[in-house]
Amino acid sequence: MSEIKIQGQPLPNMPWEERPADCNKVMWRCSKNPIIPRDLLPASNSIFNSAVVPFKDGYAGVFRCDDTNRRMVLHVGFSKDGVDWKINEQPLRFQCDDDEIGKWVYGYDPRVCFIDDRYYVTWCNGYYGPTIGVAWTKDFVTFHQLENAFLPYNRNGVLFPKKINGNFAMLSRPSDTGHTPFGDIFYSESPDMVYWGRHRHVMSPAAFEVSAWQCMKIGAGPVPIETSEGWLLFYHGVLHSCNGYVYSFGSALLDLEQPWKPIYRSGPYLISPQQPYECMGDVPNVCFPCAELHDPATGRVAVYYGCADTVTGLAFGYIPEIIEFTKKTSII
Repeated sequence: MSEIKIQGQPLPNMPWEERPADCNKVMWRCSKNPIIPRDLLPASNSIFNSAVVPFKDGYAGVFRCDDTNRRMVLHVGFSKDGVDWKINEQPLRFQCDDDEIGKWVYGYDPRVCFIDDRYYVTWCNGYYGPTIGVAWTKDFVTFHQLENAFLPYNRNGVLFPKKINGNFAMLSRPSDTGHTPFGDIFYSESPDMVYWGRHRHVMSPAAFEVSAWQCMKIGAGPVPIETSEGWLLFYHGVLHSCNGYVYSFGSALLDLEQPWKPIYRSGPYLISPQQPYECMGDVPNVCFPCAELHDPATGRVAVYYGCADTVTGLAFGYIPEIIEFTKKTSII
């Protein structure tokens, strides 16, 4: 596995803890979890399902901060170490040339992806139902909103960190107005981040008898990681249990040139709700990955994930080990 090549910005000082001596899992949780409490802001009910990227000499992020009106709002935050965060009290507001598109309704579950010379933000944007909002920034101060990527209803818009076939590329999951008891991952391309097409199917939920944790719906998580073995994708899956929905996350490898073609897909989950802060909260039993940081030289990866729709957790692993796990346990 030492021959695996991993692309990305060097991050030798990224958040990291070694695997505990008594742990035999492929991924393990940060000892400081939850790293972001629900009440970090004076008016926050919960802070979860958020996006983090390297920025200047530290890190920046766009955070889902539901307020005490229980409105779904986005805020910007900064950190020196990726663990201790300062989140702006004022909500993020986008600049937009079209008042109809720019009118704020709600926003949640953001992702941030650096492409070329700017950071693109995608989020679940309210426009007669949930769709994928798109904006860009260079400084995490001014954000320029573009056209929504798709018609309602859609969620989990996740960009690839480089162009595919000369086009921007995005994963998404068509949905409905409610809590969506279904969901496949799809792939789309755009020449200009405005007009999207070349839609292709990527993955469906697994059969219950094959991999029950991902049998009801699935959705892309953090920005995919480019490796010599394929695009490493962390994705969430949902089990409809007798006690409600249970969100876990696993991994897949997608073809480098044709990312709509999965090569391997983990049967077991990597992380599932097991800790109190994952099992108890506004929405119990949720581990929802939205961001990752990785260091190509060491193969380290840190995954940020929402816990019980209430707080933010962090999990660690080694990319070569996760790739090996994905291959060995693949249900493809």
